[in-house]
Amino acid sequence: MNFYNLKHKEEQLNFKEATIKGQGKDKGLFFPEDISKFSLEFLQNLTQLSDEEIAYQVMKDFAGDEIPEAELRKIVAETIAFDIPLKKVTENISVLELFHGPTLAFKDVGARFMSRCLGYFLKNETRKVTVLVATSGDTGGAVANGFYDVEGIEVVILYPKNRVSPVQEKQLTALGKNIHALEVNGSFDDCQALVKQAFSDESLNEKLLLTSANSINVARWLPQQIYYVLALKQWLKNNSENPVICVPSGNFGNICAGILAHYRGLPVEHFIAACNVNDVVPEYLRTEILQPKETVATISNAMDVGDPSNFVRILELFDKEFNQVKNKLSGYTIDDEETIKTIKRVEKDYGYVLDPHGAVAFVALEKYLTKNDGKGFFLETAHPVKFPDSVEQATGKSVEIPKSLEELMTQEKFTTEINPQYEELKGFLLGK
Repeated sequence: MNFYNLKHKEEQLNFKEATIKGQGKDKGLFFPEDISKFSLEFLQNLTQLSDEEIAYQVMKDFAGDEIPEAELRKIVAETIAFDIPLKKVTENISVLELFHGPTLAFKDVGARFMSRCLGYFLKNETRKVTVLVATSGDTGGAVANGFYDVEGIEVVILYPKNRVSPVQEKQLTALGKNIHALEVNGSFDDCQALVKQAFSDESLNEKLLLTSANSINVARWLPQQIYYVLALKQWLKNNSENPVICVPSGNFGNICAGILAHYRGLPVEHFIAACNVNDVVPEYLRTEILQPKETVATISNAMDVGDPSNFVRILELFDKEFNQVKNKLSGYTIDDEETIKTIKRVEKDYGYVLDPHGAVAFVALEKYLTKNDGKGFFLETAHPVKFPDSVEQATGKSVEIPKSLEELMTQEKFTTEINPQYEELKGFLLGK
């Protein structure tokens, strides 16, 4: 299958090339030329299929002939080698827990798939490969874990100083070896802008083989479809109606993957983009004007994105037709005060502890269902332990640190501090 650059449709690459390159000319994102539909047989037999078989069926058409079937089956099995349970919270609301992977966040799925694809594609590469990524929180840890100690690959992670949680920071700064963390005196948007500039710098790309592990990369974005299909497998065992799905949304890669799965035939009643006050998309859905904003720091920091890169892919899926987008997607803006109140209320009333991102999604789904019939689920994208201050403030209880994190939290932090100036990043990359 070919992927075309959304800014220059004449630039077309296969899956391997798009994965390695990350983004196209003029910072354009790649998009699949042909989107295969799920077969009726596949959808009807969903509850009988193994999770590994579902994951393979979801991904096989995108990888094409570039990864042999046996290798792709191995990759997807390793990608989802942890629980992804759908649990009931209230009578009408369930939760898809995406925090049971090695770094306790949903990004583990995309990062594990991409790292294994890159490892396969680059096994005979003589040049050193640099994975360059910006993170607002969880991407960095997932990428660091996925690529840690992979031979021939260096990882450089940019994150905004003082804007990620202590656990998130440890996960991307404590590993060492081939993982390099850059602490940027700025916002996530500054970090993302620096990464994009590096990819468009021809002189730098002549010297280094750069690739990205952000959700802009097709190998990070596309596998996120898998857990929407796995959620439906579980949903169908207890429900006859199609679900409303609410996704905490920042850079919009996650919800875009869900909408793509729906485009391919997955039965979904409606999607909700739950945002914090960085609400470019909810504003667009109200006004039909897509206007980037300056990022505001919030307690749901992984969603602190003022210019969401992946929304252009959603627009492409709907042929840029505003009414089509609005018919399938709603947006909600939830501030920090309501987020804290929701964590407190849900723990008290239902005994379920939300992280700030899950809280934003829970209350957005709750608001939607009070005005519309139906049931739904929201995505809990990170373990509450990654946001201890907010959760403890809301519940009055400390969050127990999982055993997998205890040793990590005692490790030394290795970072290099830089200003949001491109020459500083370039100098680091060339001197590494």
